[in-house]
Amino acid sequence: MFYLSRIEHKLSLPPTRLVLPIREAIHMELEKLFLDKVIANLGLCISVYDIRSIDGGFIFAGDGAPTFTVVFNLIMFRPFVGEIITAKLFSSDADGLRLTLGFFDDIYVPAHHLPYPNHFVAEQVNSKKGVWFWDFNDQSYPIEDTDVIKFRVQNVSYPPIPVEQPKESKPFAPMLVTGSLDHDGLGPISWWFAEELEEEVENE
Repeated sequence: MFYLSRIEHKLSLPPTRLVLPIREAIHMELEKLFLDKVIANLGLCISVYDIRSIDGGFIFAGDGAPTFTVVFNLIMFRPFVGEIITAKLFSSDADGLRLTLGFFDDIYVPAHHLPYPNHFVAEQVNSKKGVWFWDFNDQSYPIEDTDVIKFRVQNVSYPPIPVEQPKESKPFAPMLVTGSLDHDGLGPISWWFAEELEEEVENE
């Protein structure tokens, strides 16, 4: 889920940073450039791990900022297909679920990747929003916003930045994770704890 990615970057250091030690100033500038940003095929930058080398420091004509060639490592969030991750419910609608890890919210579980059989109960105020239920052994198990949910990563994609976006469309997400709950042991962990408790009671 988390990786170190080594990157080489030409960095123009603003003159206001020059009052600081060079390594500290460059570290701050790298965080400003990369922290919480998505790099295609690498993932979401969580932190600047370390700086491996700093070269240059040249000031080009007409520019008051020195330019350095910096080699550094970033901690990247990049889940792999098949990975099991624990998240919380962010929202629920007729299309499926949206999950969050706290630092990343663009995780979607489409309706066809929910446990089957299932049904959706819409809210009275907003018919598009509501609660999904898994129907099993004549009981209905809800997926609620208080639940901690285990999901399996089905796909990770990096959509191209749209030239123009319709007003009604969802906000652009530079990295999308598609998940599935349609496997044994996945879904709200309360489902499986409840099942274990029922088995213990039966055994007694």
